[in-house]
Amino acid sequence: MIIKDIMTTNVMTVNENDTIERCANLMIKNNLSGLPVVNDEGDVLGIVTEGDLIRRRSNVQTPAYLELLGGIIYLDNPNSFLNDVKKAMGLSAKEIMTEDLVTIQQDQTVEDAANLLIQKQIKRLPVLNDHHDLVGILSRKDIMSHLF
Repeated sequence: MIIKDIMTTNVMTVNENDTIERCANLMIKNNLSGLPVVNDEGDVLGIVTEGDLIRRRSNVQTPAYLELLGGIIYLDNPNSFLNDVKKAMGLSAKEIMTEDLVTIQQDQTVEDAANLLIQKQIKRLPVLNDHHDLVGILSRKDIMSHLF
């Protein structure tokens, strides 16, 4: 079976400039765990997830470091700390979204999708057509409904 046969086609999205409050309200009101983020042309830029919203409210952990001879040596990557700070202070979908977006084509198999979800440890896949337009979303729940 292929993805377009079981995906959700009525995909709710948010614009990159939408507020995080709008994202959270849409997710709560519609019982969603993630929303694709699109620009004004409809291109998919990323996804805002429950994790992104929760992470925004959590304390940002500073990277481990050593002070040596008046200098600082970072033991962790300071760039990831800066990204966490930006997300924690973000006010729009674009500022807090997960940009490393994993997508799948609508004509791939459900097994391909299941393997990708497990391999990447994600919960949903935006589904694209041959022109890279968003045509659906495939969640773990969609796959479970198909299997059982």
